[in-house]
Amino acid sequence: MREGQAIAIHRADYAAPAYWIDTVDLTFDLDPAKTRVLSRLRVRRNADVPAQPLRLDGDELNLARVMVNGAGTSFKLDGGQLVLENLPEGTEPFELEIFTTCAPAKNTQLSGLYVSQGTFFTQCEAEGFRRITYFLDRPDVMASYSVLLRASKADYPVLLSNGNLVDSGELEDGRHFAKWVDPHKKPSYLFALVAGKLVAREQKIKSRAGREHLLQVYVRPGDLEKTEHAMNSLMASIAWDEARFGLSLDLDRFMIVATSDFNMGAMENKGLNIFNTKYVLASQATATDVDFANIESVVGHEYFHNWTGNRVTCRDWFQLSLKEGLTVFRDQEFSMDMAGSPSARAVKRIEDVRVLRTVQFPEDAGPMAHPVRPDSYVEINNFYTVTIYEKGSEVVRMQHNLVGRDGFAKGLKLYFERHDGQAVTCDDFAQAMADANPGSPLAQHLEQFKRWYSQAGTPRVKAVGQYDADARRYTLTLSQSCPATLGQPDKLPFVIPVTLGLVGTDGRALALQLDGEAAAGAPERTVVLTEGEMTLTFTGVDVPPVPSLLRSFSAPVVLDCEYSDAELLTLLAHDSDAFNRWEAGQRLMLRIAINAIADGALLAGVHGQIGQNLLPQPLVQAMRDVLRHPTLDAAFKELVLTLPSEGYIAEQLDTVDPQRVHAVREALREQLALALRDDWVWAWEEHHATGGYRPDAVSAGRRAL
Repeated sequence: MREGQAIAIHRADYAAPAYWIDTVDLTFDLDPAKTRVLSRLRVRRNADVPAQPLRLDGDELNLARVMVNGAGTSFKLDGGQLVLENLPEGTEPFELEIFTTCAPAKNTQLSGLYVSQGTFFTQCEAEGFRRITYFLDRPDVMASYSVLLRASKADYPVLLSNGNLVDSGELEDGRHFAKWVDPHKKPSYLFALVAGKLVAREQKIKSRAGREHLLQVYVRPGDLEKTEHAMNSLMASIAWDEARFGLSLDLDRFMIVATSDFNMGAMENKGLNIFNTKYVLASQATATDVDFANIESVVGHEYFHNWTGNRVTCRDWFQLSLKEGLTVFRDQEFSMDMAGSPSARAVKRIEDVRVLRTVQFPEDAGPMAHPVRPDSYVEINNFYTVTIYEKGSEVVRMQHNLVGRDGFAKGLKLYFERHDGQAVTCDDFAQAMADANPGSPLAQHLEQFKRWYSQAGTPRVKAVGQYDADARRYTLTLSQSCPATLGQPDKLPFVIPVTLGLVGTDGRALALQLDGEAAAGAPERTVVLTEGEMTLTFTGVDVPPVPSLLRSFSAPVVLDCEYSDAELLTLLAHDSDAFNRWEAGQRLMLRIAINAIADGALLAGVHGQIGQNLLPQPLVQAMRDVLRHPTLDAAFKELVLTLPSEGYIAEQLDTVDPQRVHAVREALREQLALALRDDWVWAWEEHHATGGYRPDAVSAGRRAL
């Protein structure tokens, strides 16, 4: 691929490796100019694959020696691969020894082993391990690793790798060593090594099972005081995963290392997470609330990978969302659980949906549209996209919605019972969820649900309601469609969970009773749209209802529903679902903005000032009611009272005039500011902080408002 034309890799061409590697014993003599790497591998043929040469991946390596079972052997280099043909027959394991050197100081790709500001780091996802030593650099080859590090003690006093520290000591010539053993099998992309002059914040904890662990956050000298929040976030993540899913830390220690030179935000290497400093260091003097929240979220995300990605990993890189989508869902749930109240939880959901709509939906609608599980790629690093991560998370969330909170926990438990220590597929995850919940809608429609993995694009759900006052019946028709995307002109129907309720025009949440049911049930339920169209008939409806659809954004779709202004005001004022209260306010503001932009007569004067008041009094009063609501969380109020962004407004227009969009939005801001002036003063006096800084969600919400 590096010497000729790029070659596309196809998911359909997947084949199991011809060999397995059971154990990896690595010895590093670290030197920036010339690091020596001795790799001892225990290898065996895959009996399920026809006999063939062993082909090991390598990149920018100097090969010095190859031995099989202690004796020299013939080999050849072919397009960056080390090819071994004269290997022992049969399936008995054999020992393969490879001695190479590399130049970390010259590695400006920051992939593999590199030096940054005098410190050694590694980054092996997706295909960086081949830049350290020759190997079967693919995620379905999982092995147990033992790592011996040797280096100058004065230059590199800290020597870290995956797993548990089993030995360390002094060597001659001012050198020292550290030996690390990872008791859990892992793919090569999770290997990590760090060596340098670092200091650590340390914390000992005890798990629910009574096991003691050492937590360490390593940074450069001078940055230690900025690590308290990262350590607190790590402890909270560990406690949450134990409490929510029964998943415990499985190593004696867990380490985070921060560096400013890192290609990604962070990397979940087993037991040794490497982070960009942006997601570790935070000072109250310089960091924003968003910075603190991002640290908590990213620390949680990488820790949660310990099980969803490390203990069970991807069979191939087409299954990337198996670990990333699932772990994004888990870190979102973590942040929501940390928030507390229902409206505070909704804040996190709203923020995540805004990212989905403003970044992922446009990706789905453009030339980069691709399925959550792609069918081919040329460069795997180009597929670390919002579709894989954010839409992938929504696909997991839909499974959660279809089986319920307890059912999802059961499904995850079965997933680990079946596949711990294995490299598997998105199908395996969905199958475990369905098998753990045999009567669920997911189990009933599993094969159709998997279209979310294979079809690109954002589905549209259209809702049309009709109320018959004489019959006390409300009929709701839901239909789905999905625009064509590159290579997929026609889409089959998706499985779309639609969580809904009915709100009376008097503000009451109405009990739901479908035609044919014996009695009315709860005021909220999830219906599953599987066909192109379905009709629901609710009986015993005494007042004209307003449908509250897609509550908590139960599926990643565009909802088309012709709400009147009065209906949106009803939802804004009374909907029990906090997400849809916010959504109703946004729809109203967006409608006003688009109408004003289309009405050129509203723009007067050379500066495009809008003199006419665009805000109707009922909307102003509804916003006032939200602002002064006694129980709604402050962060939620801030989101409701914040107008749709100029970018989001522009995306709804066929022709965009940026100056007009800006002028209209600024006019709306000014009019809302003046109309609620006394209410803003009240809000300031009620919510401004007078004590010391605290980064928790409640305090941040008060500051946001």
